[in-house]
Parts: sequence; structure tokens; C-alpha cells
Amino acid sequence: MTSIDHRATTGEAICPYCGVGCRLWMEAAYGEVLRVKGCMSAPANRGGICAKGATLPQVLHTPDRLTQPQVIAGGQLRPTTWDKALDFTARRLKEIIQRHGSDAVAFYGSGQLDTETVYLVSKLFKGNLGTNNTDSNSRLCMASAVAGYRSSLGSDGPPTCYDDLDEADLLLVIGSNTAEAHPVLFDRIRERRRSAMANRPRLIVIDPRRTPTAEAADLHVPIAPGGDIALLNAIGGRLLSLGCVDEAFIREHTTGFAEYASMLHGQDEDALLAACGVDAEMLDQITESISQSKAWLSLYCMGLGQSTVGMWKHNALINLHLLTGQIARAGAGPFSLTGQPNAMGGREAGLLAQQLPGYRLVENADDRRAMESIWNLPAGQISPRAGLTAVEMFRALETGKLKAIWIAATNPLVSLPDLHQARRALARAELVIVQDAYHPTETTQLAHVLFPAASFAEKEWTSTNSERMVAFSEKLIAPPGAARPDWEIIAALARKLDFEGFDFASRDEVWNEFARCTSGRQCDMTGITAQRLRHEKNLQWPCPDIVHPGTKRRYLDRRFPTPDGRARFLPREHRPPRETTDHEFPLALTTGRLYAHWHSLTRTGKSSKLLKREPAPYIEIHPADADRLQISDGAMVQVTSRRGTIRLAARLRDSLRLGVVFVPFHWGDLWNEGNAANYLTISAIGRIAKQPELKFCAVNIEPIPLPLDA
Repeated sequence: MTSIDHRATTGEAICPYCGVGCRLWMEAAYGEVLRVKGCMSAPANRGGICAKGATLPQVLHTPDRLTQPQVIAGGQLRPTTWDKALDFTARRLKEIIQRHGSDAVAFYGSGQLDTETVYLVSKLFKGNLGTNNTDSNSRLCMASAVAGYRSSLGSDGPPTCYDDLDEADLLLVIGSNTAEAHPVLFDRIRERRRSAMANRPRLIVIDPRRTPTAEAADLHVPIAPGGDIALLNAIGGRLLSLGCVDEAFIREHTTGFAEYASMLHGQDEDALLAACGVDAEMLDQITESISQSKAWLSLYCMGLGQSTVGMWKHNALINLHLLTGQIARAGAGPFSLTGQPNAMGGREAGLLAQQLPGYRLVENADDRRAMESIWNLPAGQISPRAGLTAVEMFRALETGKLKAIWIAATNPLVSLPDLHQARRALARAELVIVQDAYHPTETTQLAHVLFPAASFAEKEWTSTNSERMVAFSEKLIAPPGAARPDWEIIAALARKLDFEGFDFASRDEVWNEFARCTSGRQCDMTGITAQRLRHEKNLQWPCPDIVHPGTKRRYLDRRFPTPDGRARFLPREHRPPRETTDHEFPLALTTGRLYAHWHSLTRTGKSSKLLKREPAPYIEIHPADADRLQISDGAMVQVTSRRGTIRLAARLRDSLRLGVVFVPFHWGDLWNEGNAANYLTISAIGRIAKQPELKFCAVNIEPIPLPLDA
């Protein structure tokens, strides 16, 4: 039994919600966090805090905290000891691997896992077990951005930083409802636009919906869903025809311009505008703003990436930065807004299926040999084949190719597309291990083993935010019951599997081993030792030595990490979404976040204040579409796609394009069984990024008739 500390203590931790990386000051006593506020000295939030961060004490100490390991027995999950749970799990994994090989097991993690945990997952699965079947729910939001950075610029990781928001004279937001998804960051944008007089930055927002972000813009561009590449190419064509290009930058620092220009010259502008649903006058305004800008910054998130051509969309956007020379200098460049607190750290430590720690790739023989040497493994131990990605894992579970899956800090039975398939997949698995702070969730209910995890204020941990800021979080209170930090659980199970190299006495030892893996890499953190990070709290990579101050902006020498040192123009033509509307399913469904909630309500659903703001799911419909369908505001409607049907209350909003409907994705089966947004969405994935097309599927909507006795 955990003793309760009655003393009042204070400390600082990174917020466990979005990827802004807000540092929070917390006060705790009697074993509970009592107060939270933003840290004024924090570089990411400068004292700012959103409603979700402010209500964290309400969601940390709840009756559904998972406090004991549990193992299936007699068809039911029953509490047990750590030794028995780990012994059971290790025995079952060994049996499955002996019968079917290492590729029959997989790990599916999250951008909420700290870097220490992710590193040990990579070491256990990719190193010792010899399977690259590890992936993250970052695959659902950042995989296209990763592939876009790598293919266009040579390396993952944004070249920009938050201070660029203060230097840019044009902010172009595309595929991001920043005001709701990254509210503290958008507060900084609002403040700059309020306080700046002569140099007030112009704000352009490209979004099918007139979101709160778009409401604040100088120009809202109501693009048709899926029309991003068409619009970006139309802008590029205009800039090229007007001569608004940086010829010196193109000549000295890029490759592929001739092919890109040839593609633009060969495209029909009217066809591009028809595909993206934007008129010529609006195109003129966007082009003029970019051409007259001294420094323009693009901000983007899932609206750009959740597509079967998500990588191409990122390439098309980066092409515009290269065309205008608006990159590798203050206030300019492409800036992906990470959706989770440590999605970036997960990429750095090798959690995605194609990666190894230090931005290495499993396909690269030198990268594999380097990690085998670091981990004291025999040559050839690490497989050269990329592992299964998120959607592929659940397909493989259903077909029987994959037998066991370990899920940590994520709730795929709400967040994955085509939930009917995801449920079938988990039901067929021989072993489902779920590591979480809460139970029940939609996913823990299907587990054979539950591992109780410590939450953000109950452990020391490290994360990397959207601007490459590595940050250390302090422990304020003890975790409830027998809950442990995630990295300790991974290390303990690895020891039960009889692997060496997992006898870590502290988090500091894990971090320092990982940081040494990054030496000489693009994400070099050699200078960010655990001891230094405890003292300085935040440092931006690359940071190659102990006296290095960290790096705000990358590529300032205009040398890119490609074989020839040049950034690449990549011609990308418009492609429609994988599933298009037709006479059966005439409306385009898009999904997204709300300000008051985050992901699958595992935390925010426990806050009365947040639930009061948004208590239930709904569907937004344009009034003209609703009139045609004879649907009134507040009426219950039936929404059907080719994969399923759900029922929601209608909200009539003229902030949508005609023919587009919107559903927030937060609510799962625990709130209303069989009614989650992702029962509708399509699981189609891109060829390289393999990110699912969560932002577009075709649906039909029908009013639900009232019963005769109503």
C-alpha cells in the first residue's frame, strides 16, 4: 500500500495533452495534485494554459485508475501481483514466438509515452526480439509530415521554432484548427496580431470549415476536402508565371526545379481551382500575400496528413517554400504542429515501424549495424524489413499473421479507422497486453493482461515538443497502488524474457544511453544529458555537446541533409481521396478535435467542467443540405458510410462548405456503444507514409422519424 505524503510540494511537468509542450507549475499535498498553472519562464507557453491543462487535477485522481496488474482467468480479468503478471506475459510471448516467430508479435504505442519508454521498446522489439513490428498512434497524425520532411529536405524534424511566430509577416495555416487543437500556441498568434502595429502579421487559414481559427483570419479559404495539392499547385503556378520566385536560392540550394516547373506549366489552372473549390479571386489574394511577404510561415497538422496522398501534400507545400526561398531563415519555413506531447520523441527514439533510434532507418545496413553495436547484439540481429504500421497491425491480427499485440498509452478502439475491423482484429488475437493508467477503456476491455501505468505527475519523464524542445518533467506524487512508470514495465518484462541490457537503476540511465545513440545524427542530443536537463529543463536539438546552447532553427547554412546538400522540389499532381461521394453516399464526412476534449476522453471525459462545454457528440450539417434532407437543428439523424451506421444530433452550421459534414472524433463505445465516428471512416492508407485517410469518407444522412407515440 502506497503511503500518502501529507507535505505540500511543488514541481514542474510538461502537459500530457497536445504537442505545444506547455510547462506547468503544480502544487501537491496529501498525495494529490491540487493546483496547476502555466510557468511564466517556460519557452513554449510563457505562462499560458488552456482549459484542458487547467483541469488536470480533476482527471488525475479518479475511481477508474488502474492500480493493480490484471490477468485473464476464467474469462475475466483478475487482479494479481507484478511478478505473476510479468511471468504470465513472458511465458505467453515465448510460446507464441516459438510457434510462429518474432514477427507474430507487435507493440503499438503512443505519442504520450516518454522517450525513455520508447527507446526501451525499440531496444526490446527491434534489437532483442528481432522484429520491427512497433508503431505509434503518431502514424495517425504525423507519418505524412515525417515522410514529407524526409523526402523534400532529407530529414525528419521541423526546421522552425515558436519564435518564428514573432518574426513572420504571413502565417499560412492549412489543415489545422490551431485555436482548438493547439490553443496556447494560437493565443500567442492572437497576441502578436493584437500587439503588433506596423508589422502585424497577416493570417490566412485554409480549411473546409470556418473554424475558430478561420474566424480569426484575414482570409479564410474554404477549400474542398482533398483539394490541398490542387490549391498548392495553383499557387505555385501563379507565383512562377508572375516571376515571384527566389532564383538564387533555387539555383544554389535546390534540385528538381525544372521538373517541378514543367509540371506547373502543364497544368490547367481552371481544373485545379475546380478540384479545390477555390475561385480565381481568392487565389489572387493568397498569391499576392505570399509574393509580398518578407517571411512566411506555414502551420499544419492532421488536416494535411490524414490522407492517402498526405506525403504528397506536404511535398507540395514545401515546394512553395523552396520556390520563394522562404525556408532556413527567421520567420519562414514549414512547421508541422505535433498532435501529442511526445510524438516527436517517439520518432527520435525509433518507435515508428521503419525507424531505429537517432533517426536511423531499418532499411539502411549501416544504421542497423550501428544499433547492433550499441546494443551489443550479433550482426544481422535487426531485421532489414520495415515492420507493420498501425492499420496493418490490425489487419494482420484479423488474418492471423499477427498473434500478439502490446498496446500502451493509446485507445485504438476509438482512434483507428473502421472500428468494426479493429474490433474483429483484437477479438482474434491470442494475446492482448494493454498498458494504461485507466480501466475500463474501450481497448482495456478486450485485454488478456493489464499493466497499470503511472501518469504524468507520478513519474520523471522526458518529451520533445513541436519545435524540437526536449523537456524534463518532475515527479510530484506517488502513483496509485502498484502502478509503475512505463519504462520500468518494459524493462521488467525484458528481464523476464531473459534479455540483458535492461538493468537500469533510474530513468537518468535510460535517457543517457538513448542520448548517446543520437551522436552525430540529425537529432543529436549528446549534449542533453540527464543531469543537464534536470538543471536547464528545456533544450532544443541538435545539441551535440555539453556546452552547446541548443538549436532554434535548422539549415541556416542552407545545407540540407541530402546526398548533394540540396533541398528537393518534388512534382506532385492532384489526386482525389480514395473514396469519393456518389449518388448513394453524397456527402463528404470530415472529423476533428474540439477545444474541450482530447483524443478518446480517457482524461477529459472525467472533468465536469470540460464535459459541460461539450457533453456529447454531434454532426454539423450545412443548413442548405439539412433543408434538402428535411433535417432540423437538434434532430437525431442516422449517418451511414460503406462501413457502418451511427446516430447523432444534428447541428446546422453555415460554417461548412455545402456537401461537407463534420463529426468530432472523441466519443467511443463507453459513451454510446457502436456510435463512434470511426465506425464510419475508411482505413485506406498511403503507399509510403501509410497514414489512414481519416479526413474524408463518403456518407449518407437520413432523419430518424419520431416514434408514433412521441
